[in-house]
Amino acid sequence: MSGKLARIAIVVASVAYALPAVAAEMTADEAKRFVSGRLFAYNCFEGTTGAGRIYPDGSVVGSIQLRGDGPVRYVALPAGTLKIKGESYCATVRGLPFEPCFNINKTSHQSFRGSVWGVGFAFCDFTRRSARVDLAGTPLRLSPIQPTSPARAQRPLETADRNN
Repeated sequence: MSGKLARIAIVVASVAYALPAVAAEMTADEAKRFVSGRLFAYNCFEGTTGAGRIYPDGSVVGSIQLRGDGPVRYVALPAGTLKIKGESYCATVRGLPFEPCFNINKTSHQSFRGSVWGVGFAFCDFTRRSARVDLAGTPLRLSPIQPTSPARAQRPLETADRNN
């Protein structure tokens, strides 16, 4: 019995040791380095989804679908939107009466959970994506090109006929 108890203790100790390395709160500098220039997909606690990229200058470009339904909207926020303020990673968004700062916890080498300081229940999970892999995995939907005039439609065929 003591051998089984020892194995359980080793497993628990190993998990407890590894957990802080995986789910660790990042400093503002660490967070900026982790997200800068990378594409992340996100899912938020209330159903909002999207994808975006944060650039080193603090600008943000991406998409958002509020509460998981309705139209997907394109979003572009200017340089300086996200910035380090003291020991925090914060945002300046026109129309907001305050500058929210974020609690950012790294959950894996490819993901993190972000929430506004003081509102921990309102979070979004971010997972790093590869734009090339996503593009390759997206079904290609081609629609026929409509020629602008009958004469233009005939030119490629005439050229092909002359070559044969």
